[in-house]
Amino acid sequence: MDHGSAGGDMGESRGGAADDGWDGLGCIELRHLRGFLAVADERSFTHAADRLRTGQPALTRTVRALECALGARLLDRTTRRVELTDAGRRLYADLAPLLPRLAGALRSSTGPAVLRLGFTSLLPAVCTALTADFEAATGAGVRLVRRDAPLAGLETGETDAAVLRGEIPPDAGLRSTLLLQEPRVAALSRTALRAPEAAAVRAVAHRRVLDWAELADLPLVVNTVTGTTRPELWPDGRRPRLACTAGNFDEWLEAVAAGHGVGVAPEPVAQRHTHPGIRYLRLKNAPPVPVRLALPARDAHPLAERLYALARRAPAPHPPAPRSVPGRTQGR
Repeated sequence: MDHGSAGGDMGESRGGAADDGWDGLGCIELRHLRGFLAVADERSFTHAADRLRTGQPALTRTVRALECALGARLLDRTTRRVELTDAGRRLYADLAPLLPRLAGALRSSTGPAVLRLGFTSLLPAVCTALTADFEAATGAGVRLVRRDAPLAGLETGETDAAVLRGEIPPDAGLRSTLLLQEPRVAALSRTALRAPEAAAVRAVAHRRVLDWAELADLPLVVNTVTGTTRPELWPDGRRPRLACTAGNFDEWLEAVAAGHGVGVAPEPVAQRHTHPGIRYLRLKNAPPVPVRLALPARDAHPLAERLYALARRAPAPHPPAPRSVPGRTQGR
């Protein structure tokens, strides 16, 4: 169950039940808004409590107190799920960008300036030089923030700018500049090829190179949250079968190693995420993966604007050249 009714109190001075007697918006505190945002992000009181390093019962009381003060139910709770109500969605849309900016304003008054740069599974090597130039030009620091979310925390205000792979939805409210384009590689299991359903994968396991079109005949493992390869990239009527989905990079890696299907990923994955149960094969004729620096289209953090300007002044990215892939098999 994702919510409780007893336990710690997140530092509340009124005690366990006093919050239930709120009257008026003047009693709303920052911790109540933070608690609501965390539950809305995670869709789980348990996970949100872990993220905030507090007790689950205390978080439940905090959110209930906010609902009482507003006179509206913000979350629909069951033993299996937590969903936003219409009122909750409206509040979330307003608070998600506002609250992190408030926290950033408070931090900037008490310490050195820091830019929060979001990313998903791994940060491209090109960002090392970019962030070094940024620090030299601004005197500000860069804090790298990994978020297993399509926009790497930009949608929730947890990051000021983000490095994103793949296409950015046109309605995301972001602007971006291209940093580079990465080749794609195929990932196959080394150890799970004896299963009956792995016959199609077995047929190409000895190869060094695969053509992009050949993948249409193989079962595909897809990271539906931060992945860059989905069946829709192939022509209609000639697409791979979706064999398995994963919610983050680590799940994707283990699903491929377990032999559920073939994975496709940017080449840096093969360079930096070797796995004893996976071999990587070079792909030819595969569309490259665009890598962009993105920030909010409006009201972006001033430091994010500086980083964006530096990225736009960088040399235009060249088309990717084929490279050797670690862990691939030798041809026969």
